[in-house]
Amino acid sequence: MRGGRRRKLHFSKIYSFRCGRASFKEDHSQIGGPGFSRVVYCNDPDCFEAGIRHFSDNYVSTTKYTLATFLPKSLFEQFRRVANFFFLVTGILAFTPLAPYTAVSAVIPLIIIVGATMIKEGVEDWRRKKQDIEVNNRKVKVRKHNGTFDYIEWKNLKVGDVVKVEKNEFFPADLLLLSSSYEDAVCYVETMNLDGETNLKLKQALEVTSFLHEDSKFHDFKAVVKCEDPNANLYSFVGTLEFEEQHYPLSPQQLLLRDSKLRNTDHIYGVVIFTGHDTKVIQNSTDPPSKRSKVERKMDKIIYFLLVFLFFLAFVGSVFFGITTKDDFQNGKMERWYLKPDNATVFFDPKRAPSAAIFHFLTALMLYNFLIPISLYVSIEIVKVLQSIFINQDIHMYYEEADKPAHARTSNLNEELGQVYTILSDKTGTLTCNSMEFIKCSIAGTAYGHGVTEVERAMDRRNGSPLVPENISGWNHTEDSAEKKLPVKGFNFKDERIMNGNWVNEPHADVIQNFFRLLAVCHTAVPEVDEDTRKITYEAESPDEAAFVIAARELGFEFYKRTQTSVSLHELDQVCGKKVQRVYKLLNVLEFNSARKRMSVIVRNEEGRILLLCKGADSVMFERLASNGRMYEAATMEHVNEYADEGLRTLILAYRELDEEEYRQFDEKFSAAKISASADREALIDEVAEKIERDLILLGATAVEDKLQNGVPDCIDKLAQAGIKIWVLTGDKMETAINIGFACSLLRQGMKQIIINLDNPEIQTLEKAGEKAASAKALKESVLHQIQDGKAQIAAASVGSEAFALIISGKSLSYALEDDMKKMFLELATGCASVICCRSSPKQKALVTRLVKSGTGKTTLAIGDGANDVGMLQEADIGVGISGVEGMQAVMSSDIAIAQFRYLERLLLVHGHWCYRRISSMICYFFYKNITFGFTLFLYEAHASFSGQPAYNDWFLSLYNVFFSSLPVIAMGVFDQDVSARFCLKFPLLYQEGVQNVLFSWRRILSWMLNGLISAVIIFFFCIKALELQAFNNEGKTVGRDILGATMYTCIVWVVNLQMALAISYFTVIQHIFIWGSIAFWYIFLLIYGSMSPNFSTTAYKIFTEALALTPSYWLVILFVVISALIPYFSYSAIQMRFFPMYHGMIQGIRYGGQSDDPEYCDIVRQISIRPNTVGFTARLAASANHSKNKTQNHL
Repeated sequence: MRGGRRRKLHFSKIYSFRCGRASFKEDHSQIGGPGFSRVVYCNDPDCFEAGIRHFSDNYVSTTKYTLATFLPKSLFEQFRRVANFFFLVTGILAFTPLAPYTAVSAVIPLIIIVGATMIKEGVEDWRRKKQDIEVNNRKVKVRKHNGTFDYIEWKNLKVGDVVKVEKNEFFPADLLLLSSSYEDAVCYVETMNLDGETNLKLKQALEVTSFLHEDSKFHDFKAVVKCEDPNANLYSFVGTLEFEEQHYPLSPQQLLLRDSKLRNTDHIYGVVIFTGHDTKVIQNSTDPPSKRSKVERKMDKIIYFLLVFLFFLAFVGSVFFGITTKDDFQNGKMERWYLKPDNATVFFDPKRAPSAAIFHFLTALMLYNFLIPISLYVSIEIVKVLQSIFINQDIHMYYEEADKPAHARTSNLNEELGQVYTILSDKTGTLTCNSMEFIKCSIAGTAYGHGVTEVERAMDRRNGSPLVPENISGWNHTEDSAEKKLPVKGFNFKDERIMNGNWVNEPHADVIQNFFRLLAVCHTAVPEVDEDTRKITYEAESPDEAAFVIAARELGFEFYKRTQTSVSLHELDQVCGKKVQRVYKLLNVLEFNSARKRMSVIVRNEEGRILLLCKGADSVMFERLASNGRMYEAATMEHVNEYADEGLRTLILAYRELDEEEYRQFDEKFSAAKISASADREALIDEVAEKIERDLILLGATAVEDKLQNGVPDCIDKLAQAGIKIWVLTGDKMETAINIGFACSLLRQGMKQIIINLDNPEIQTLEKAGEKAASAKALKESVLHQIQDGKAQIAAASVGSEAFALIISGKSLSYALEDDMKKMFLELATGCASVICCRSSPKQKALVTRLVKSGTGKTTLAIGDGANDVGMLQEADIGVGISGVEGMQAVMSSDIAIAQFRYLERLLLVHGHWCYRRISSMICYFFYKNITFGFTLFLYEAHASFSGQPAYNDWFLSLYNVFFSSLPVIAMGVFDQDVSARFCLKFPLLYQEGVQNVLFSWRRILSWMLNGLISAVIIFFFCIKALELQAFNNEGKTVGRDILGATMYTCIVWVVNLQMALAISYFTVIQHIFIWGSIAFWYIFLLIYGSMSPNFSTTAYKIFTEALALTPSYWLVILFVVISALIPYFSYSAIQMRFFPMYHGMIQGIRYGGQSDDPEYCDIVRQISIRPNTVGFTARLAASANHSKNKTQNHL
């Protein structure tokens, strides 16, 4: 049966000390116990034992509702909102005799609003359902009872099925890898759908099942897997395989997760372990943290305020009604004879006045509920969705090179984009391209490479002197155009001394050879050869590693093949000067991690020598050098510091030769540590690695440049001018971070730097002495002292005259974030315009974000591109993911995704400002129009001695919010622009209107409500006084409730729509259609509704055609009342614009006054702050100075 098995593997010795064979005793002692009870019968899914275990099927549903639960669950969701619940209660009361209107007219608007929202929910859920159907109906090859592999749908898979997955197919369930098309039973897996990472993961089956590489081999295959129960941990798997009466431990190395993809492998065989909702990816499918904008939370408070106001009005009216009713029938005299108090029911019975007052209170609640805008929530949802579509379709935020537009993954936070106070940004891949270029190196104490970095250019601009290329000996500045090569991605190195094989003529050619050989061998990259062009590309775990391998290839050391036991190169031979093939046998790989800060490989060369090749950070490498390996240490260290100043990322390269006995002892200890069952297994492995990675011989250092993304300096400068505080959280050294800060305009000339670090010699002495308690206390006191000094500097500076930048190291930050110090640290940081946190860990990033969000109480935005930024993105009010080269995990955890950092400028300053202004104005206008309408009902009822009689026809009441006033406000929320996009970017300080919340402050909200009250009073009293005590038409008839109500209603429709026209800054055709269409629709409705049967139209029967339209006084009253009601707002706006202009009003004045081309006036406006505000002050001054300088140069 095993005759087909190929050569045995020793993978555990090759790839990584983390991938060694698991210890059965350590990891598998719990099999069969709680949490580890799953038993899978391989290749026998229909056996009796499998049937009694009731495994879940492989059908996956991501929908929120089912056909049975849609109605109850969606109704519950809708009526959880306090406003909707209130309308539900009043709708139920409308079926009682207490109702001042018909029940149908009260319920229809609620049905329309709730129904529209439910339809939206249903459509979204149907889309998810269609995606589920598509996934569940995918097909995969499964072994049938007759021994053949046939396609079946994913949803029909069972636990225990043996499946065959082919290249570029997704895994249909969590599978145990049995074998693959490779001899060594390995396969390459892409996990982008799980963790967003684009680099391929290597998986390997157990040796015992690697012979199952053909369909026919499964004829007699039977095995039992006992493993952990379904859980959400993607990176762990504990189980055993019982095969031929032997037990074999299983690890995550053998588990293939659902929704990952098979790559670079023709096919694999696997057995289904977890299906459907038991799979790890579905177990991880939790909803992201729920985020609501500050505007939306404040809107809820306004609703509560209006509810209190409504109850107050109802209470006042009921008290007056109770008193009036009590005095209605005294001494046989009836005050309100038309209510027949002598023959009244409880509602108007003077003998039961308290009960009548209570019933009136309920009637008044129903009557005044029009103060609450029933269509507010659904209108805002519609507007936000449409705003998100405009963000997604903005061509100015489309990255053509990668074909990636902006993508608003949630529409809940649109207006929050206009209120960002602090931006917390990752550096690598966010501000930079995360596309490393090998640009310089130091070998044997000699610096090579003459490229000029962006940081150098920025430093040169800061110093005011142009860069002149140095005429370095051996560097040929003239290059024949015919010999020019096309640029190579990842390689920007120029130095003829070692290019084109010239390194063989250098004094230390043997060191140069070892240097580039190390780059070509010490890595975990996988080469891929294009079958057509034979061109080699590399799949690397990081851009740095890819740059090193590419550099080695371009300089004569081409890595072209990797197996599990060897690395093959095409090397330039130093003696013959020709390319030769060399194979290095891989013995061990000691992988890089953040604690070790280095990576090593142990190889045997063709001469039989054992070499340890190591590359790592300077902080850990120099101390590991042998006494005879420090020949170039001083020169290399000097070069490394220079590279750091230039903003380059550096690594130190060193090696040593091992004798056979030393390696044998190491290998024994290393293997023992890997299979150790003790709790300190990782410490044992590190200890063994530490002992072998010593006595190294220094070769040199690499320097790679991570270029800034296009437009980053201008974007940061513009955001700073907008008054937004910018924090950068990076893992770089402090020197590198500072210089990159200058390059990207985060730090500016004239800024005072407050630097907090722990490079104190006294503290370092304590640390070396091993006095942990004393050194920890000294470290904390040092950080505290430096924070206090920084606060003193800021306090001593004159207000607004200076800007500060805070730079803090990761070690200092760990103390600054402690409970007793973080408040003081935040006070210092918020006093600075820019903050750079160096050497920050992912946890520190999240903690800093939480501190800023909770400490300032203002909107924070986090932006990042990698998995290490996820915590930061989820902690912030708004998480923005960069869809870069580090996979999509940050994007999947974000609220909004953009392709380049520079798009943040337009996202915030343009879309953010517009969305904030639109939503704020929209909500204020909603409350204005409803108070205008609702308060006329109260005034009329007061005029009618609180008899509970509405001023308007039932259907007039019902359709006001739905048809006659809602569409214009939706159009404003989608299309209005107080300032064009060009002016938003030209005057970035306009953004402070959102940060300081001037457009949605309680003052502005209450002023709009007051405007509504004034409009209601003017409409009501002017209509009453104009129409009473006189003939209304030629027949001498006076005005009744029907005519008065229709006239007042007409005035309200005109006033609220014309008020909208006055408030809008930017008219579009759609806004014209909606505003004038709403007014026209009122008249059309009045004609149609009035022509219906009197039983249905009641008081509106032919009211327009026979009473209103034919009467001149009706039209005169409307004209007079509408103008009178708009005069207060128009007068206030004119006075404010002339004497107390808001910032957007000043910019509008520039535009309409023709001063947009007057640079002096524009500069004056730029410097004017909305409120006293030092943030961005120096940035605006610098921008003004640059503008003046450019203007002077143009004149010259």
